[in-house]
Amino acid sequence: MAVIATDIHRAIDAVWRIESPRLIAGLTRIVRDVGLAEDLAQDALVAALEQWPESGMPDNPGAWLMTIAKHRAIDLFRRNTRLDRKHEELGRELAAKEMAVPDFDSALDDDVGDDLLRLVFISCHPVLSTEAQVALTLRLLGGLTTEEIARAFLVPEPTIAQRIVRAKRTLAEKHVPFEVPRRTELGARLSSVLGVLYLIFNEGYAATGGDDWMRPALCEDALRLGRVLAGLAPQEAEVHGLVALMEIQASRSKARAGPSGEPILLFDQDRAHWDQLLIGRGLAALALAEKLGEAPGPYALQARIAACHARARTPEETDWARIVTLYGELAEINPSPVVELNRAVAVAMASGPAAGLALVDALTAERSLQNYHLLPSVRGDLLKKLGRFDEARAEFARAASLTQNTRERELLLERVRGCTDGRSD
Repeated sequence: MAVIATDIHRAIDAVWRIESPRLIAGLTRIVRDVGLAEDLAQDALVAALEQWPESGMPDNPGAWLMTIAKHRAIDLFRRNTRLDRKHEELGRELAAKEMAVPDFDSALDDDVGDDLLRLVFISCHPVLSTEAQVALTLRLLGGLTTEEIARAFLVPEPTIAQRIVRAKRTLAEKHVPFEVPRRTELGARLSSVLGVLYLIFNEGYAATGGDDWMRPALCEDALRLGRVLAGLAPQEAEVHGLVALMEIQASRSKARAGPSGEPILLFDQDRAHWDQLLIGRGLAALALAEKLGEAPGPYALQARIAACHARARTPEETDWARIVTLYGELAEINPSPVVELNRAVAVAMASGPAAGLALVDALTAERSLQNYHLLPSVRGDLLKKLGRFDEARAEFARAASLTQNTRERELLLERVRGCTDGRSD
């Protein structure tokens, strides 16, 4: 019985990851308060945890959660006599719509795409700081926990929690409307929106924690929202650049994990499993971005790097010299230690592991990378290629101790064992 309950709870967690952004977005349109919408969604989750272990999973769990949350909203508006006139009107309006529309839940679902896009823009409203915009959208739209968001930002978890609470309070106090901004306001909020979508995509592409190497639903949500945004802002080169980057990266998804979900690194992937349709769409989006923009932005440059991999039939055919150049251009317009670490990997492939190691060693004193597991992972890989197995083993062990992803930890511990027996994987 305990095993069955555990399975149900895991299923509920999976459903929540997929459905919570849609649920919160739909509820925000109804109650016009993002904080209240999240509270109602959490109430529906509690109801699922209480009822589903006994009743079983409903056929349409998303609709079930929406129905519970919607009824809680109606009850809340009806019983709280201290609410202002706006909430009284919302309660009557919501109840009237339920009576007037035969399939009210399906009607709510019809607007889900627009609701999600509105939720992105309300979370990225200029009344919030950039950090708060990104954290709130990752929380509401990506379904990430505060711990996962904190790891993405490399900052303490309480900091992220405070940002989210303050952001929701600010949106409520400022009465920020639940709408897509006018075109004249779009540019100012576009940069934050693009950053949010990319972070959501990255969390799906390589999960920061948990037992899964990837969370495909997050990639799909980010990619879908990116395509919608490209339709909304068709003349914005960087929107197309981000879509291109996500399309090309997503094309590798099926090749990035083995039968048991274990990670498969780029050089070991069967490129026959790369999705050529997504690659084609990505290259088309990249061509459009290059046509619209005189100088490529950071997403278009990263898309060009991804395109170098996509066009190579084998790892050996990859144009690493071109990738080194592109990372250099990226470092000029968007300097960061992570960009330099990636450039070091490319230099190692183009000019040998010793050249790459020299660049990586220069990054070891970088404070923001002290707990970044990919730094010792990259360093271990280069040390191993140079035959310095004892040092490589220590680096892989440190990387394994830093990652919060179970699958990635297993891979790194396997690399530790590979150094112990002298394998050159």
